[in-house]
Amino acid sequence: MRIEKVVLRKMRMTLKSPFQTSFGTQQVRDFILTEVHADGQVGYGECVVFSAPWYAEETAGTAWHILEDFLIPMLFEYGEISHPDEVYNLFSPIRRNNMAKSALEGAIWDLYAKQQNLTLATALGGKKEKIEVGISLGIEENIDRLFRNVESYLEQGYRRMKIKIKPGKDLEVLQGLRKQFGDLPMMADANSAYTLDDLPIFKELDDLNLMMIEQPLAHDDIIDHAVLQKELKTPICLDESIHSYEDAKKAIEMGSTRVINIKIGRVGGLSSAKRIHDLCQEKGVPVWCGGMLESGIGRAHNIAITTLPNFTLPGDTAGSSRYWQEDIIEPEVKVTSAGLIEVPTASGIGYQPVPELVEKYSTAKKEFSK
Repeated sequence: MRIEKVVLRKMRMTLKSPFQTSFGTQQVRDFILTEVHADGQVGYGECVVFSAPWYAEETAGTAWHILEDFLIPMLFEYGEISHPDEVYNLFSPIRRNNMAKSALEGAIWDLYAKQQNLTLATALGGKKEKIEVGISLGIEENIDRLFRNVESYLEQGYRRMKIKIKPGKDLEVLQGLRKQFGDLPMMADANSAYTLDDLPIFKELDDLNLMMIEQPLAHDDIIDHAVLQKELKTPICLDESIHSYEDAKKAIEMGSTRVINIKIGRVGGLSSAKRIHDLCQEKGVPVWCGGMLESGIGRAHNIAITTLPNFTLPGDTAGSSRYWQEDIIEPEVKVTSAGLIEVPTASGIGYQPVPELVEKYSTAKKEFSK
């Protein structure tokens, strides 16, 4: 394919309810949509940044700058692309800025799949017709509200609950959930809120039969996580610490993790996500797909990557209605009563952006051509 045009859109959507983690509360979602045009077709991607550098160093503002001033010019200068894997290597001289890179690379993967008349899942090598999903629940000041949320999502079909925790909102909450809901598959996500000084808390969490504890320690650490994992029978899952194949390889070799959360944006795109998946499969480390409060475009990419065989644990790719009064795609992503999402069969990402809704939530738009 020879790229003819790229379109960037700044988007702003409001979540149905506030979502609280250890690093803050979010209700307004600022992000970027990408369109890549070639040979009469369009591929769509999503830059899963936040408005502030809470989760990672990138923001909607910095990502737009990197896309406009570096990545898009590199793409036009490169010429004809034979396969989306080339994009990862093309962008490699730019350090980090993985979410910006992923936004363009994902759109090119979608475009490539459409040109080949394949689903994005098939183009990536996925085989599943349905994927199993869980739900991510933010920190609640009132534990009864959290109980009601869990009951509601169980009724909707979700069978795995990820509970956000932070110091002071951890042990009592998880013990209460375990007492209330028995052997419900449940995991805890700390978003880097603890240190090794909190080992006594983790020892008590270790008795709750959790599926995993996600990213308990520093966002850039793999050394202390290895120390902590030796003290626990509960698997540690790394998220923020894994930005590349090399990060994953080192963490596995050091014993820092027994599970890895693969987020497409965090690792720089689908090609990188697939490489990490393959490494983890070879090493016997299960993976699952984390969520970044995506619109339907990003959600569709998550569905596609989750069809790969080593995604053996339910991911965070909930239905559109979990977060949005209205999503920007049709059909919306829906979860069955069995906690499954059916993988779309149309070519590319399998969902269509709704132009009037994309326009409704756009705050800025810019087109680039060679």
